[in-house]
Amino acid sequence: MWIKICGIKDINTAHIVIDAGAKALGFVFAPSLRRIIPEEARKIIQNLPKDILRVGVFVNAPISLVKEITEYCNLTTLQFHGQESTDYCRQFKKPIIKAIKVAKNGQFFPDPVRYKEFIKMFLTDTYQPGTEGGTGKIFPWEKVEIIKGYGLVILAGGLDPNNIFQALTVARPWGVDVSSGVETKGRKDSKKIRKFIQEVWRWENEQNITR
Repeated sequence: MWIKICGIKDINTAHIVIDAGAKALGFVFAPSLRRIIPEEARKIIQNLPKDILRVGVFVNAPISLVKEITEYCNLTTLQFHGQESTDYCRQFKKPIIKAIKVAKNGQFFPDPVRYKEFIKMFLTDTYQPGTEGGTGKIFPWEKVEIIKGYGLVILAGGLDPNNIFQALTVARPWGVDVSSGVETKGRKDSKKIRKFIQEVWRWENEQNITR
């Protein structure tokens, strides 16, 4: 199971996440409580193992700025969490994760069918009018089944150590992404990070046992 911990802001947290077993770290360059400036992200990334994916999270940012930060910070993957068009996404050579917001009624914002020809990874988050994600709220997990027809699904949105096992059982995604769900009072919590990843592994082990 591909596991990404998002909203990394310091090297200590980065090492905790890696030691716990995650293979991808998310750095938020969009307006957010978890926003990091490129200079700080670069310092952290320079001290990471080479096999760790460094994902830059952007929301409707100018193409030139995304390219500049990508090169400066040595990002390996780009995550677009806004209303980026297909033409916008085609401007980049790095692998792209396109966020798709899922409403309670199963509507998708934007529609993933628009991107299916060239984007291979979709991150599913909870739709809430007026926001671009990071709400900490869940959506009906079974709704991701349709998106699997377009690419790999990374489940996100309101996940935490207490509900991740159930979420995996329902959605059966390719990967998972968590941020606020492993925080305490707005800061990453090492115990919650480890518990979250352990729950993912517990679910995987149970699937192997029952096969």
